[in-house]
Amino acid sequence: MPSSPPRPCRAPMCAGKTTHKHGYCDKHADQAVTWKKSPSAKQDRGGRPWRRIRSRILSRDKGLCQPCLKQGRYTPAVEVDHIVNIASGGTDSDDNLQAICSPCHKAKTQAESQRGKSGYGPECM
Repeated sequence: MPSSPPRPCRAPMCAGKTTHKHGYCDKHADQAVTWKKSPSAKQDRGGRPWRRIRSRILSRDKGLCQPCLKQGRYTPAVEVDHIVNIASGGTDSDDNLQAICSPCHKAKTQAESQRGKSGYGPECM
């Protein structure tokens, strides 16, 4: 099987040639990043499976932001959010997901971030 023809190194201002798949010459091989996920990596939240879940939750919640609805406001939801975030032990099950508008999602995410920084969890409030 013939080897591939040499091509220019991907490092800026390098005139070297390479046949490596990562595209860097031997001098710059340390700049190559491997993108393979380890088997223990968390499940990706993108792609078709997530789009199907998102569509199902938006339909279930009739396209309305659930936190706004609890306050008597009718606001269109544009996102799907984990009620208990993944970092705190939440799951992707339907009962842990809600339709939410961007302002509510931003506020909820900031509050979760502040609780994480302060060391106090939701049980401390």
